[in-house]
Amino acid sequence: MRTWMRLKGFGMSTLAKSVHFDDAMLWVELLDGRQLGVPLAFFPRLLHASAEMRNAVVISGGGLGLHWEALDEDISVPGLLSGMGDATMARGLAA
Repeated sequence: MRTWMRLKGFGMSTLAKSVHFDDAMLWVELLDGRQLGVPLAFFPRLLHASAEMRNAVVISGGGLGLHWEALDEDISVPGLLSGMGDATMARGLAA
């Protein structure tokens, strides 16, 4: 099934516009103006990364994803909205 079909219920307002961080949180601004805050503890690679590495985020898929090449980290914006954390944690593979 194509990604856009799986995400059919997610409209344009759920797309990421920008990303920033503070000491403990990942903040995603959505196109509709909402701010989504997620504890960095949910994403060990981001938690342990330098500020420079965190800020190297690329908003991908037209706003559906967040990607950090150097950290090998990919985060789904719809996944964040549905409450999903780092999927590698469930498998015991967290960085």
